[in-house]
Amino acid sequence: MEHALTAGVAVYNAGEHHAAHDAWEATWLELERGTADERFLHGLIQFTAVVYHGRRRNWSGARKLATSAGEYLEGLKPEYRGVDLATVRTYLSRVAADPESTERASPPGLRYEGERLTAETLSLDALAIAADVVAEEYGFDEEVLARAVDYARAEEATARSQFRSLVVDFVGTPERRNLVYTRLRDHVRRRRREETDVEGLFE
Repeated sequence: MEHALTAGVAVYNAGEHHAAHDAWEATWLELERGTADERFLHGLIQFTAVVYHGRRRNWSGARKLATSAGEYLEGLKPEYRGVDLATVRTYLSRVAADPESTERASPPGLRYEGERLTAETLSLDALAIAADVVAEEYGFDEEVLARAVDYARAEEATARSQFRSLVVDFVGTPERRNLVYTRLRDHVRRRRREETDVEGLFE
Protein backbone atom coordinates (compact mmCIF):
# COMPACT_ATOMS: atom_id res chain seq x y z
CA MET A 1 0.00 0.00 0.00
CA GLU A 2 2.86 2.40 0.75
CA HIS A 3 3.87 3.05 -2.86
CA ALA A 4 0.29 3.76 -3.96
CA LEU A 5 -0.36 5.86 -0.87
CA THR A 6 2.69 8.07 -1.23
CA ALA A 7 2.19 8.40 -4.99
CA GLY A 8 -1.33 9.70 -4.47
CA VAL A 9 -0.20 12.12 -1.76
CA ALA A 10 2.52 13.59 -4.02
CA VAL A 11 0.15 13.83 -7.01
CA TYR A 12 -2.40 15.62 -4.82
CA ASN A 13 0.28 18.00 -3.53
CA ALA A 14 1.22 18.80 -7.15
CA GLY A 15 -2.31 20.19 -7.54
CA GLU A 16 -3.68 17.16 -9.38
CA HIS A 17 -6.59 16.65 -7.03
CA HIS A 18 -8.66 14.60 -9.47
CA ALA A 19 -5.81 12.34 -10.61
CA ALA A 20 -4.65 11.63 -7.05
CA HIS A 21 -7.46 9.20 -6.30
CA ASP A 22 -6.44 6.97 -9.23
CA ALA A 23 -3.23 6.16 -7.38
CA TRP A 24 -5.27 4.76 -4.48
CA GLU A 25 -8.26 3.21 -6.23
CA ALA A 26 -6.82 -0.18 -7.27
CA THR A 27 -5.51 -0.81 -3.74
CA TRP A 28 -8.78 0.36 -2.17
CA LEU A 29 -10.88 -1.97 -4.34
CA GLU A 30 -8.84 -4.97 -3.17
CA LEU A 31 -9.47 -4.29 0.53
CA GLU A 32 -12.18 -5.89 2.63
CA ARG A 33 -15.09 -3.52 2.98
CA GLY A 34 -15.35 -1.81 6.35
CA THR A 35 -11.77 -2.43 7.47
CA ALA A 36 -9.74 0.49 8.77
CA ASP A 37 -7.53 0.54 5.66
CA GLU A 38 -10.55 0.41 3.34
CA ARG A 39 -12.25 3.29 5.18
CA PHE A 40 -8.99 5.23 5.17
CA LEU A 41 -8.51 5.03 1.40
CA HIS A 42 -12.21 5.50 0.71
CA GLY A 43 -12.15 8.64 2.85
CA LEU A 44 -9.05 9.99 1.11
CA ILE A 45 -10.55 9.31 -2.32
CA GLN A 46 -13.68 11.21 -1.35
CA PHE A 47 -11.58 13.99 0.21
CA THR A 48 -9.87 14.61 -3.15
CA ALA A 49 -13.32 14.63 -4.77
CA VAL A 50 -14.44 17.30 -2.27
CA VAL A 51 -11.51 19.49 -3.33
CA TYR A 52 -12.22 18.83 -7.01
CA HIS A 53 -15.93 19.68 -6.78
CA GLY A 54 -15.38 22.62 -4.48
CA ARG A 55 -13.00 24.22 -6.95
CA ARG A 56 -15.70 23.84 -9.60
CA ARG A 57 -18.33 25.43 -7.35
CA ASN A 58 -20.40 22.28 -7.11
CA TRP A 59 -21.47 23.17 -3.56
CA SER A 60 -24.03 20.40 -3.16
CA GLY A 61 -21.63 17.69 -4.32
CA ALA A 62 -18.80 19.05 -2.17
CA ARG A 63 -21.01 19.12 0.95
CA LYS A 64 -22.31 15.57 0.47
CA LEU A 65 -18.85 14.17 -0.18
CA ALA A 66 -17.36 16.07 2.76
CA THR A 67 -19.94 14.54 5.08
CA SER A 68 -19.43 11.06 3.65
CA ALA A 69 -15.62 11.29 3.68
CA GLY A 70 -15.71 12.45 7.30
CA GLU A 71 -17.79 9.41 8.22
CA TYR A 72 -15.32 7.04 6.55
CA LEU A 73 -12.38 8.62 8.39
CA GLU A 74 -14.18 8.80 11.73
CA GLY A 75 -12.53 6.75 14.44
CA LEU A 76 -9.16 6.48 12.70
CA LYS A 77 -6.09 7.84 14.47
CA PRO A 78 -5.20 11.51 13.80
CA GLU A 79 -2.17 10.17 11.92
CA TYR A 80 -3.07 6.95 10.14
CA ARG A 81 -0.50 5.07 8.05
CA GLY A 82 1.62 8.20 8.26
CA VAL A 83 -1.02 10.55 6.80
CA ASP A 84 -2.12 13.61 8.78
CA LEU A 85 -5.86 12.93 9.00
CA ALA A 86 -6.48 15.58 11.66
CA THR A 87 -5.99 18.34 9.08
CA VAL A 88 -8.08 16.46 6.51
CA ARG A 89 -10.96 16.01 8.96
CA THR A 90 -10.87 19.69 9.97
CA TYR A 91 -11.16 20.66 6.31
CA LEU A 92 -14.00 18.19 5.68
CA SER A 93 -15.94 19.49 8.68
CA ARG A 94 -15.58 23.06 7.45
CA VAL A 95 -16.74 22.18 3.93
CA ALA A 96 -19.68 20.12 5.24
CA ALA A 97 -20.83 23.18 7.19
CA ASP A 98 -19.98 25.76 4.52
CA PRO A 99 -19.09 24.34 1.08
CA GLU A 100 -18.44 27.80 -0.31
CA SER A 101 -15.44 28.01 2.02
CA THR A 102 -13.58 26.07 -0.69
CA GLU A 103 -13.62 29.27 -2.72
CA ARG A 104 -12.15 31.41 0.07
CA ALA A 105 -9.24 29.21 1.12
CA SER A 106 -6.87 26.78 -0.56
CA PRO A 107 -7.28 23.11 0.32
CA PRO A 108 -4.76 21.71 2.80
CA GLY A 109 -1.66 19.93 1.62
CA LEU A 110 -1.30 16.28 2.54
CA ARG A 111 1.48 15.27 4.91
CA TYR A 112 3.02 11.83 5.16
CA GLU A 113 5.11 11.14 8.26
CA GLY A 114 5.25 14.86 8.85
CA GLU A 115 6.53 15.67 5.36
CA ARG A 116 4.72 17.37 2.51
CA LEU A 117 5.54 14.79 -0.14
CA THR A 118 6.46 15.85 -3.66
CA ALA A 119 7.36 13.86 -6.75
CA GLU A 120 11.02 14.44 -5.96
CA THR A 121 10.76 12.66 -2.61
CA LEU A 122 9.08 9.52 -3.97
CA SER A 123 10.70 6.12 -4.36
CA LEU A 124 10.91 4.95 -7.98
CA ASP A 125 8.06 2.47 -7.40
CA ALA A 126 5.82 5.26 -6.14
CA LEU A 127 7.02 7.66 -8.85
CA ALA A 128 6.04 5.08 -11.48
CA ILE A 129 2.48 5.05 -10.12
CA ALA A 130 2.34 8.84 -9.94
CA ALA A 131 3.59 9.25 -13.53
CA ASP A 132 1.09 6.67 -14.78
CA VAL A 133 -1.96 8.32 -13.22
CA VAL A 134 -0.95 11.80 -14.38
CA ALA A 135 -0.31 10.50 -17.91
CA GLU A 136 -3.71 8.80 -17.94
CA GLU A 137 -5.44 11.92 -16.62
CA TYR A 138 -4.12 14.10 -19.44
CA GLY A 139 -3.88 11.62 -22.30
CA PHE A 140 -0.09 11.29 -22.48
CA ASP A 141 1.41 8.02 -23.72
CA GLU A 142 1.71 5.90 -20.57
CA GLU A 143 4.21 3.58 -22.27
CA VAL A 144 6.68 6.46 -22.65
CA LEU A 145 6.50 7.12 -18.91
CA ALA A 146 6.82 3.42 -18.07
CA ARG A 147 9.94 3.11 -20.24
CA ALA A 148 11.41 6.26 -18.70
CA VAL A 149 10.95 4.79 -15.22
CA ASP A 150 12.60 1.54 -16.37
CA TYR A 151 15.59 3.54 -17.63
CA ALA A 152 15.67 5.45 -14.35
CA ARG A 153 15.84 2.11 -12.50
CA ALA A 154 18.77 1.03 -14.65
CA GLU A 155 20.54 4.29 -13.82
CA GLU A 156 20.00 4.09 -10.05
CA ALA A 157 23.46 2.70 -9.41
CA THR A 158 25.16 5.27 -11.65
CA ALA A 159 25.59 9.02 -11.57
CA ARG A 160 23.17 9.44 -14.50
CA SER A 161 19.73 10.57 -13.49
CA GLN A 162 18.17 12.37 -16.45
CA PHE A 163 15.21 10.01 -16.71
CA ARG A 164 14.28 10.24 -13.04
CA SER A 165 14.63 14.03 -13.11
CA LEU A 166 12.38 14.32 -16.14
CA VAL A 167 9.73 12.00 -14.69
CA VAL A 168 9.80 14.01 -11.45
CA ASP A 169 9.30 17.21 -13.45
CA PHE A 170 6.48 15.61 -15.45
CA VAL A 171 4.57 14.76 -12.28
CA GLY A 172 5.48 17.79 -10.18
CA THR A 173 5.44 20.79 -12.53
CA PRO A 174 2.06 20.99 -14.28
CA GLU A 175 2.89 24.32 -15.91
CA ARG A 176 5.82 22.71 -17.79
CA ARG A 177 4.33 19.26 -18.33
CA ASN A 178 3.90 19.41 -22.10
CA LEU A 179 7.48 20.56 -22.63
CA VAL A 180 8.86 18.01 -20.17
CA TYR A 181 6.89 15.21 -21.83
CA THR A 182 8.29 16.14 -25.24
CA ARG A 183 11.85 16.02 -23.89
CA LEU A 184 11.12 12.77 -22.08
CA ARG A 185 9.65 11.15 -25.19
CA ASP A 186 12.68 12.23 -27.24
CA HIS A 187 15.10 10.81 -24.65
CA VAL A 188 13.17 7.53 -24.55
CA ARG A 189 13.21 7.28 -28.36
CA ARG A 190 16.95 7.99 -28.44
CA ARG A 191 17.63 5.33 -25.81
CA ARG A 192 15.49 2.82 -27.70
CA ARG A 193 17.46 3.52 -30.90
CA GLU A 194 20.72 2.98 -29.02
CA GLU A 195 19.42 -0.33 -27.69
CA THR A 196 18.28 -1.41 -31.14
CA ASP A 197 21.66 -0.55 -32.65
CA VAL A 198 23.46 -2.61 -29.97
CA GLU A 199 21.06 -5.52 -30.42
CA GLY A 200 21.72 -5.43 -34.17
CA LEU A 201 25.43 -6.03 -33.58
CA PHE A 202 24.66 -9.41 -32.03
CA GLU A 203 22.36 -10.69 -34.74
